[in-house]
Amino acid sequence: MEECCSEPDSLSCSICFDRLKIPVTLHCGHSYCMDCVNGYWDQENHRGVYSCPQCRRTFRRRPVLNKNTVLADLAEKVSGPEPPTRPAVKDEVGPGDMECDFCTVRKLKAVKSCLVCLASYCATHLEPHYVSEAFKRHTLVEITSSMQEKICSKHDKLLEVYCRSDGQCICLLCVMDEHKGHDTVSAAAERKDKQKEFGKKKLTYLKGIQKKEKQLQQLKQKIKALQCSGDAAVDQNEKAYAEMVRMADERRCATKDLIRVQQKAVVSRAEALVDRLEKDISELRKGQDDLKQLSLTEDHIHFLQVHRQSNIDYSGLQLILCYFSLL
Repeated sequence: MEECCSEPDSLSCSICFDRLKIPVTLHCGHSYCMDCVNGYWDQENHRGVYSCPQCRRTFRRRPVLNKNTVLADLAEKVSGPEPPTRPAVKDEVGPGDMECDFCTVRKLKAVKSCLVCLASYCATHLEPHYVSEAFKRHTLVEITSSMQEKICSKHDKLLEVYCRSDGQCICLLCVMDEHKGHDTVSAAAERKDKQKEFGKKKLTYLKGIQKKEKQLQQLKQKIKALQCSGDAAVDQNEKAYAEMVRMADERRCATKDLIRVQQKAVVSRAEALVDRLEKDISELRKGQDDLKQLSLTEDHIHFLQVHRQSNIDYSGLQLILCYFSLL
C-alpha cells in the first residue's frame, strides 16, 4: 500500500494520463479507464482487430470489460495530489507536428513512426516498442510526414517497392497487379542507386558554388573600385572648385587694388585742381573788387593806367574746365 501511495502515477491511465476512472484490466495485464479503452477500440472497429494500446497484444473478439474493483478501491484510498491531467508542454501538438495515432482523449505529439504497425506514436505509446519482445523486429523511423503518405492508397499496404518503369513507389501487391512485368526493385536498393548520383550532383553544386563565389568576389571588387573612382572624382571636383574660387578671389582682390590706385590718382589730381580753382577764384574776386574801386575813381589818367595793369589771362581757367569735362 505504501509503495502504491509513493508512486501514484502507476494508477494513471496511459491513454488520458489521468487517474484511473472505472478501471478495467485487459488479459495482457494492462489497465485503463473503461471509457478510454472503449474509445480506442471504437477507432479500430473498421479493422476488425482489437489490441492493447501499450503492448499491442491482439484479441480476435472485442473483450468484455468489467470494472476492476481492487484498482478502483486503491485509487480512491490513495492520498496526495492527483497526477497531472495535462502532458508536458513539449509533448503537446504544435504547428507542423504529427499527432499520435493512439491518443484518444488528448492528442499528443508523435515522436516516432512504425513501418510495421503503420502508425505514429507519442513517447508514452511508443514505450512498448522498446520493452516488449513482440515489437523487437518492428522498424521505427523519425517523423517526416504522415504515415498515410507511406501507405498504398489502393491496397492499404506499406510502400516498399520502387517501380522504375513508372517512376513511383508501390506496395508488394502492386507488383503483382498493375505493375506486373515492370522493372521493380526494393525502395532501399533504388535509394542506394539514387544516392550514388549524389556524388556527381554534389560536385556540380560545388563547382556552381565556386563559380558563383568567384563572380560574387569579382563583382564586389568592381563595386569597391567604382566607389573609389567616384570618391576620387568628387575629390578632384572639390579641388578644381576650390582652385577656381581661389583664382577668382585673387582676381577680385587685384581688381579692387587697381581700382583703388586709379581712384587715388584721379582724386589726387582733382584735389590739386580744386586748390588751383579756389586760388584762381580768390584772385578773381580780388580783381573784381579792384575793378569796382577803379570804376569809382574820377581820375581818368589813374583809371587808364590801372586798367592796363589789371588785364587777366583766362586761358588757365579754360584749360581746367576742359579737363573736368573729360572725366
